[in-house]
Amino acid sequence: MRAGDTAKRGNGRAPGATQPSARALAAAVQDSGLVIGDDGLARPPWAAVDPLLRAYYDTEWGMPVRDERGLFERLALESFQSGLSWATILRKREAFRAAFDGFDADVVAAYGERDVARLLADAGIVRNRAKILATIGNAAATVRLRAEGGLADFIWSFKPAVTPVPRTLAEVPTVSESSVALSKALRRRGFTFVGPTTMHALMEATGMIDTHLVGSHRRGSSGVWPPQR
Repeated sequence: MRAGDTAKRGNGRAPGATQPSARALAAAVQDSGLVIGDDGLARPPWAAVDPLLRAYYDTEWGMPVRDERGLFERLALESFQSGLSWATILRKREAFRAAFDGFDADVVAAYGERDVARLLADAGIVRNRAKILATIGNAAATVRLRAEGGLADFIWSFKPAVTPVPRTLAEVPTVSESSVALSKALRRRGFTFVGPTTMHALMEATGMIDTHLVGSHRRGSSGVWPPQR
């Protein structure tokens, strides 16, 4: 899931980054749980089989999103994902974009009961009334947040000083001090469905932290953090 401003960087490596040796990669894969694809690249199991998830991992997940619309879309889809698989949301992404007017916060913030009824009848999205209402409310909160510099600057102000450097799947965190702080700050400003775990997932997906496993071909690809292999 990525907003329209997604940056794509060729083979996915940060400028100047070097691939590990075959021996080092083999050792990392054996110990970490990474899977080597038919293209010779190492990925986590969740991105190793389904072509849609693989493409998402290779080109979008963990790349920086710094615009309001892009982050509002990410915030909304992460909220809808709660309790569901990400693959389900990813397959419905274009339907979500159509249903929510391209995640234009001004437009969504003005939705009324007729729009809620329309969304509840739309089989292309997740028809959960609480999450639909949360997205509308979060759009209004996004508009209000412009008085404090805007959603993008606000969210990125919670970028931590260091990023995790997980070498195994077990070492990948699901929550952090930064995600807890971001969750609390957003709630104080009227956002809902923004729990610490959901905000941690948002931070991973938008490049604020790098939780690609050491040994993955995507480690360090965002340009925000060094590869740290």
